[in-house]
Amino acid sequence: MTRNSENTLLALLTGAAIGAGIGILYAPDKGTETRRKIKQKAEDLEHDIANRVSHAKQELTKTVNDKKDEFEQTLDDTISNMSGKADDIISALETKLEDLKKKNVHLQRN
Repeated sequence: MTRNSENTLLALLTGAAIGAGIGILYAPDKGTETRRKIKQKAEDLEHDIANRVSHAKQELTKTVNDKKDEFEQTLDDTISNMSGKADDIISALETKLEDLKKKNVHLQRN
């Protein structure tokens, strides 16, 4: 989650909790009924927050795993590419060595 969406979510939840609390406190119910409603709203809010945190955690874990897989794939591609280039360099050096050996034989005959 981005910082902005976290702030928006926090503001939304805070506003909902405050609004629910004020609504319950001004309701024309008995004290026991009001306390029961406050307790129920608090439990609902706790459950909602727990669900949102769990969802955010799952999304974060998924994102991290996706980025990890992407990094590993990029690393494998880079290593494979470098290995191919190393093979090309070794092949070119071997060709040069053979050419030098031929020139050396030719120079030793003269």
